[in-house]
Amino acid sequence: MKSNSFLFLAFALLLFSCTANNETSSSETTEGDEKPEESTNEKLIGRFDVEKDLLMVQYDCKTDVDDLHTVAAFVSLMSNPQFSDVNYHAVAGTYGVQEGLYVPPNELFQLAFGANWTDAHERIDAAAQEAKGRVKEALQAGGNIWMAEAGQSDFSAALIKAVKADLPDLATKDRFHIVQHSDWNEEVTGAEAMQFVKANATYHKIPDGNAVGNGTPGFKTPDFKDWDSKVTNSRLNEIWTLAVDLGNKYNNKEGRYNNTAVEAGGLDFSDLSETCWIFGLENIKDVAAFFEGYVE
Repeated sequence: MKSNSFLFLAFALLLFSCTANNETSSSETTEGDEKPEESTNEKLIGRFDVEKDLLMVQYDCKTDVDDLHTVAAFVSLMSNPQFSDVNYHAVAGTYGVQEGLYVPPNELFQLAFGANWTDAHERIDAAAQEAKGRVKEALQAGGNIWMAEAGQSDFSAALIKAVKADLPDLATKDRFHIVQHSDWNEEVTGAEAMQFVKANATYHKIPDGNAVGNGTPGFKTPDFKDWDSKVTNSRLNEIWTLAVDLGNKYNNKEGRYNNTAVEAGGLDFSDLSETCWIFGLENIKDVAAFFEGYVE
């Protein structure tokens, strides 16, 4: 009887020791070194769900030539393997009520996007009708729509209205995300369009992509002039060459905006800051860091 009692006590002590050791090892973390929460979605890039979401990249092309450089930078980013599965669609001519001449981008858009773009120049409502099929497909698959506005919100308003007409019960405030970085772009958006998008979409105003160190990348510099030595991919080099050539052709011509960075031979793709924010790339410092980390 004493022997059985002794064995029981020894087993209980052993079990207690193992349990205590397991608890100690699982809770031993130093301050500031807590384990991060594991993502439940392996296809999430920043805020974007690669399996379901659609990215709309929208360029006003009036009257600043920075959109041309932004197209080249965007295609460079999409050519990076980690973004190869992103579902996106480009739109040209998404301007608001600003004055000045248009910067014709069609040659560049055709080279950069092939058939994957819509021309909204002087036909915003018609373009919205054309693009809504792509948008509805993503929505009906459970995805959200991310609109990176390299320009104004007038096309965004027209597109959301077109979708609402077909899907009146859709909670557009939850499903459409508009990302804007520029005070000027907001100022030259039509008043009705500005009011509409803020009421019918989630509107994200982020720090200006023209400046460095404010919480988003600063993608405007007159000093970065050797981009061609950084772009080894022949297709991307062709796109960058055309974007830079067109920028030089139209910058400050016939009353168009004078982009001083472009005038000095540098680059301005500040409108890529919205896309970077969507993908959680806010920590890219500047143009040089972008070429170093994301351009082949």
